[in-house]
Amino acid sequence: MTTTLGRRSLLRGATLTAATAGLAAPAIAQSAPEIRWRLTSSYPKSLDTIFGTSGVLSKYVREATDGRFNVEVFSPGELVPGLQAFDAVQNGTVEAAQTALYYYIGKDPAFAPFTTLPFGLNARQQTAWLYHGGGLDLQNAFLAKYGVIGFAGGNTGAQMGGWFRKEIKDIADISGLKMRLPGLAGQVLARHGLVPQNIAGGDIYPALEKGTIDAAEFVGPYDDEKLGFYRVAPYYYYPGWWEGGPTIHFVVGLKAWDALPKAYQAVFTAASAYANADMLAKYDARNPAALRRLVAAGAQLRAFPASVMDAAYKTTSELLGEIAAKNADFKTIYESMLAFRNEEYLWWQVGEYPYDGYMIRARTRG
Repeated sequence: MTTTLGRRSLLRGATLTAATAGLAAPAIAQSAPEIRWRLTSSYPKSLDTIFGTSGVLSKYVREATDGRFNVEVFSPGELVPGLQAFDAVQNGTVEAAQTALYYYIGKDPAFAPFTTLPFGLNARQQTAWLYHGGGLDLQNAFLAKYGVIGFAGGNTGAQMGGWFRKEIKDIADISGLKMRLPGLAGQVLARHGLVPQNIAGGDIYPALEKGTIDAAEFVGPYDDEKLGFYRVAPYYYYPGWWEGGPTIHFVVGLKAWDALPKAYQAVFTAASAYANADMLAKYDARNPAALRRLVAAGAQLRAFPASVMDAAYKTTSELLGEIAAKNADFKTIYESMLAFRNEEYLWWQVGEYPYDGYMIRARTRG
């Protein structure tokens, strides 16, 4: 039987517990505030691969925080033009952007390596360099000068060399062509007479159709099919030596980032890492069937001649060396990537390449 004193003690304990719970609730709510970010993308909604990956990020951020942290995604033109995504983050128009850092080499060529360099790293090597080779540390030390922080948010894998109205049989055939070709690759081929153009993804087809440009590269079969390039430029070249494994980034303003609770920062970081892996998986899964459809629709596959590859490689080495001699940031980043690439291919020639080469030959034999 419970005594009167015992009952009073229980009641006092229950009252204390209720009061403590009442005090705890505001603290919990305060640690998980409702936050709304706007993210502008450089890529059109029609591309469920690249643009769709921003939706993947948004989904996991929202679900992991029970809807308290929301990242609303906007396509190019809804808030700012596609190639002004980075600037919109830098000036605080939006909190975040999905873009390729090499679009902004006009600000500084040191932006380029964090996306890719001509004859740079393949997709797995690029990710390894960023995550475990010091790349992200170099990247964010550099981006801090612009008031932003960057997160690897996708990779396309090795890209195609683009769509041309005429065949390219020698490096001389490049001369005089106007081609959509962003990044430092445009500067490489400019030394061989190309007139490079930096055009946002959604604007490439109209320029190619109207003859404003003579050739264009974007990504690879799955995206290129959606954008319809095969209808106006039949020759489809490979490989895209300027983009062996380009990283797409989520860029966030440092003020917005520093204002996030640590738990939300962890969620965003994890969601971007998932998006990074998911994009490459999508391309690897969808490119084969798309390539078959493009060939069936009349696309004519062509490999760049060895003479073109060799000339481009030589010019690339010269150009990157010249930039490194003038730009200390670029020199530090480039030398880090170059050393990493050399080590990676030491392993690749033993492990990855022989296996893939054998399997490709085995498939050909049936």
